Amino acid sequence: MELKMLIGELARRAGVTPRTIRHYQELGLLGNVEQESNGYHYYSDETLQRLYKVNVLKKLGLSLDEIQSVIDLYFEEPSMIKGKRKVLEILSKHLEQTDKKMEALDQFRQEILSNMARIQLMIDEISN
Repeated sequence: MELKMLIGELARRAGVTPRTIRHYQELGLLGNVEQESNGYHYYSDETLQRLYKVNVLKKLGLSLDEIQSVIDLYFEEPSMIKGKRKVLEILSKHLEQTDKKMEALDQFRQEILSNMARIQLMIDEISN
């Protein structure tokens, strides 16, 4: 028999807020969620596993849009190879962007050091 949880229990187990769960549900990150005639949503163990996976992918630096593009791949195929390949592709792009930012920051740092040295020279000339 499959475990069914209300949003509070799911939030507690996943370490997120009910508001986060609702947001992820609106984005389609949680898959199919059962709604009873009384209006309550009941969440399965798969939903909990999806929440864990979303948290892992967020920690890897993926945006919610990027997670949305890969999350189903993790739960559609047993080996999860497609999902992992897609995540690798996304992370490679993140690495490329990070390298470009670091290069720009290093250039900016060099400009700051140069300006500081030039200003120090001016101060030294005025002081003497």
